[in-house]
Amino acid sequence: MENPNTAASRTEPSPERSLLASVVTDPEHLPELLADFAVRRIGPAVPEAISSLRRNHPGATEAELRARVVARGRRAVVSEGSIVGGPFLVLIPVAFCAALLRQARTVLELAALDGRDPTASARAAELLVVQGVYKDTRQAQHALARIEPAARAPARRRSRWAALWDVTLRMARLLGLLTPGDERQDAGGRVRRVAVQSWRWLLLGLVFLVGLVAPLVWLPYMAMSYQRADARLADRVLVYYFADTTPTPRHKTARLEPEAVAAALRALLSLLVPIALAVGTFLAGLRIADSSWPVLGIALALASAAVGALWYRRRHRPL
Repeated sequence: MENPNTAASRTEPSPERSLLASVVTDPEHLPELLADFAVRRIGPAVPEAISSLRRNHPGATEAELRARVVARGRRAVVSEGSIVGGPFLVLIPVAFCAALLRQARTVLELAALDGRDPTASARAAELLVVQGVYKDTRQAQHALARIEPAARAPARRRSRWAALWDVTLRMARLLGLLTPGDERQDAGGRVRRVAVQSWRWLLLGLVFLVGLVAPLVWLPYMAMSYQRADARLADRVLVYYFADTTPTPRHKTARLEPEAVAAALRALLSLLVPIALAVGTFLAGLRIADSSWPVLGIALALASAAVGALWYRRRHRPL
């Protein structure tokens, strides 16, 4: 006789799909829905994860434990987010949900290291504050209280694709992938910021278009973007929860970061894979239904899946 728990786990949707289904019906309250969802679904598992971390590293200091939590979370954010968005661009909303939930788990684990209950509703308000959605926990708690009836309200009639597009952009902003930069700059700084933001949008558009035919270029670009955004969030969380933490100094003027240039170079190098496959396919004369294009399509899909699997395995190695 089949275990009912096993049968239920087969039919229960993954956390990221559950969250996506919830926010598509109410995109405007994405941050609040995410915070509430994370505390309810992820919070109960955090104490055991922290206990396991302490058992596995009995001699580690509190600062070292924090660093391990941040590093483990960042690797998971990069792998979960960029792998789904690479070979399978249509699943970018799911990838963003997975990355958001992993970021939320890191915040809850750091809160637990500070001695706070990760299942308490106050953690949802704190998550909204460190994400920069609200200035303080009082505003965040009021917002969370207001969205409870809205979350149970019937879905507004609108195109599903329009809702997905709206949610995807909102998730990208919440993840920190689309950040406006520091507004407290002089005229010259604002001009440079606009120039850099324009470059980033252009690069994103180019990567997306090229990724439709060569999906491998998406992996290094998204990895760099997640790493940069997660570093900013981790700094805010550590400063928020731990008094002995000093914020990492940041450049006040916008500029092209070295990691962005490196990611662009890796993306360009990744183009060699589909180019080599295309040349090999046509030189070998491989055909299906008297055409080389189906063979090339299959080869590109298999190469993308293989490289994506290697990328995922490499970034999921235990710390």
